Order: sequence, then structure tokens, then C-alpha cells
Amino acid sequence: MTDADTRPEIKEGITGMKYNVLVFPAGTEIAFEIRQALKDSKFIKLFGATSVPCHADFVFEKCFGVPPIDDPNCIYSLNSITDDYGIDFIYPAHDDVLLHLTFHQKELKARVVTSPKPTVMICRDKKKTYRTLEGRDYIPKTWMNVTDIPDSEYPVFVKPAVGQGSKDAVLVQDRKHLYEIVSDQRDYAICEYLPGKEYTVDCFTDRHGKLRYIGQRTRERIRSGIAVRSQFVRPTDEAVLTIAEDLNKFFSINGAWFFQLKEDRKGKLKLLEIAPRIAGTMGLSRNIGVNLPLLTMYNMWDMDTDIVTNADNILLLDRAFISRFKSNIEYDTVYVDFDDTLIQDGEVNPYLIAFLYQSHDKGKRLVLLTKHSGNIFDRLGSHSIDASLFDSIISLKKNTDKADFISGKSIFIDDSFSERKRVHEKCSIPVFDLDAVESLFDWRA
Repeated sequence: MTDADTRPEIKEGITGMKYNVLVFPAGTEIAFEIRQALKDSKFIKLFGATSVPCHADFVFEKCFGVPPIDDPNCIYSLNSITDDYGIDFIYPAHDDVLLHLTFHQKELKARVVTSPKPTVMICRDKKKTYRTLEGRDYIPKTWMNVTDIPDSEYPVFVKPAVGQGSKDAVLVQDRKHLYEIVSDQRDYAICEYLPGKEYTVDCFTDRHGKLRYIGQRTRERIRSGIAVRSQFVRPTDEAVLTIAEDLNKFFSINGAWFFQLKEDRKGKLKLLEIAPRIAGTMGLSRNIGVNLPLLTMYNMWDMDTDIVTNADNILLLDRAFISRFKSNIEYDTVYVDFDDTLIQDGEVNPYLIAFLYQSHDKGKRLVLLTKHSGNIFDRLGSHSIDASLFDSIISLKKNTDKADFISGKSIFIDDSFSERKRVHEKCSIPVFDLDAVESLFDWRA
């Protein structure tokens, strides 16, 4: 399967150059994985675009509002951002957006990070996928019509032919229930019920079409179609390797892609879907050394790559909701305590020290305000903290009021409630316990 290359030309080489990459839509789990994978690359400057207010505002340094893809002005808006900010690549972070931008590549001024159009089109539709791969032993039994399904095959699994995240997917126990499901005239894929274990297989195909990486992982806990608890399978099942190679030979794929498998009643692996894009849980592969979004960018730059993995590291990934904050507090100086604050239980508080370094890099003045009884400089040195991190170190006696040494547009961080209360009342500045330091971070950094 091939497609004419209608993509814009890219800059020659990457030495000493940053490419501007726009992630769209920037508020999906896919986008957050792309951001995590690319944010530290010296070759890339990231931007986000979204059609709705979302978490992207908290993690992308610049995030633009654009119309949704079904709005005729969407392409115009993306091109305007491209002109204004020199966008070189648009990295789709949703299946529908991937398909839409791939079809409209000729109209876009930036190059879309995508596979050829026929691949994207077939993989977006599960019925097309199953029909295209019909006859292979890893394709589940499917039926076009309700009347074609023998009673002995129930229960069956019904899902929208075009969909994602397990939305509207239903296990149907009998023919009557199935008629009720399909009566809304939507296009559904009707498949045999697969009751066994489920896996995602992350893959990378280089610019020469060679399959360079296959990473099989479990799907132990799933939320909104995303594996939020996942672990590598070692060694990779032989059946998985065979299916991956077969799919790679059949489809023309550029860069990262994945497919999902589930065991049938006899334990045989059957294909659920294939997607030529980043998966939200590809961070598992990234943390053994296989940065799939970045490898895909090397494909876009027409560069050959090597892959080195910590293959013996059988990582377990588990994720939960996290909080990000935006604050309207303005301050020039951070006053921070030492004992039981910067140092807890004899160890450096990693989150607080990270915040202090971030504040230093943003030009904030740092003042260590402490009643430590020993030599504070020796104690800092014993924890490998360079005293020069602080603009000022003020050592106070036990009965001294810290509030008397605080001035200006400042914030105060201390584990002691009485100290915080006194500073808040006397200095009228924001005060923070350790549990609230997370609200001070700039997570876009």
C-alpha cells in the first residue's frame, strides 16, 4: 500500500536547529505522551492546539485555540499558526484528527506526522480493517448482518466501526438485544466474543519499512480505553511477533504504531484493532529507552536510527489522575525553611528542591530562613546542596520572629503552622506548607 508523497519539503539536516512541532489536539492522553517524549529533545520546540479548554493549558508553554476539525476554518487556523510561529510539523493526537489532517495534507503548510493515506483510512474503520485482512487466522469472526449469526455464537461483541476508547462497545447476550443495539443505524462491527487476556503491542517501523521494535504489554486495568496499568511481557509471544511482521508487510506504516490483541475462548490471539499513531501508554516503552514519538520524528527527518533498550527491565506502569495548578500569585522572592522543610527525615525534599531550582532559573530571589542549631553551611554541604543556590542565608536564634526578616513581594514555605500563621498575619504574604508546593510549580517547564 503506497500513497503519493504530497508533503511539504523539510529543512535540510537538523544540526544546530530546532523544529517547531504543533501537537493537535493537545488535551488527549496521546498528546501528553507525545509531549513527555519530545519536550527534552534539543531538536524540537513544542506547541499545542486545542478546540476546547483542557489540561493542555497546564503543560504546553504555548497552546492555541483552533476550531474543531469539522469546522471549515480549522485548516485556515492551523495554517495561520504555522505562518505566525514557523510550525514545521503537526503531530496528530487523536484518530479522527489523524485521518482528517492526512486527507488535507495538500492544504496544510506544515507537514503532518502520519502514515500514507490508505493505511490511515483502513485502520480508522474496524470493519474495513477486518475485511482487508480477511482470511488471516488472527482476525476474529465477524458478521455483516444480525441474521447471519448462529445462536451458538452468542454472546457477541459489538462496537462502532469508527470509534475509540471502548465508547459504546457492548457485550450482547442474544439476538433481541443485538437488534436493539443496531437499530440506531450506526455502523457497527459485530465480532466473536473474546474472553481472554488482552494485550497492546507497540511497534516502530523505520523509514525503509523495516519493523525495528515490537513491545508486547498487558492491559491489566483500563480506563476510557486506555491501559492505566500495564507491564511488559517477556519474552514476547511468538504469535505476537508473527502478527506484527505480517501487519508491517501488508500496511505501509511510518514510525510508531500499535495493535491490540485479545485471546479467544481457546486462548488464541485475535486482532482487535491497529492504529498508525502514538498510544497513550507508550511511555512504558519510552522508559526502557524506546522513545517512539521521537523515533517517528527521525523518520520525518529522513534519518536512520539505532535502538538500544534496557530489555531486562520488566517495567510496571500504573497511572492515576494528577492535578496541575495555575495561580495568580505574583512574587519576587521565595523564603524557605530548612529543618523539616528542605530537609525531611535526614533527606533532601526532592519536590521542594526542584521548585527552588525552577524558581532560581526564572530569576526569583531565594532566601533560606532557618533556625538550624548547627553550622548551616556544613549541613547544606552534607546534603550536596550548594549554598550559592540561595541569594541569602539568614540564620536565626530560636526565639527570633521570622516575620521580622521578610519583606517585599514574597512567599514563605515552612512546615510549622505557627511560623506560617505569624508570617501571614504580620507580612500579609502567601504562606505554604509542603503539601501545597505542587501548586507553585510551572508544569510547562
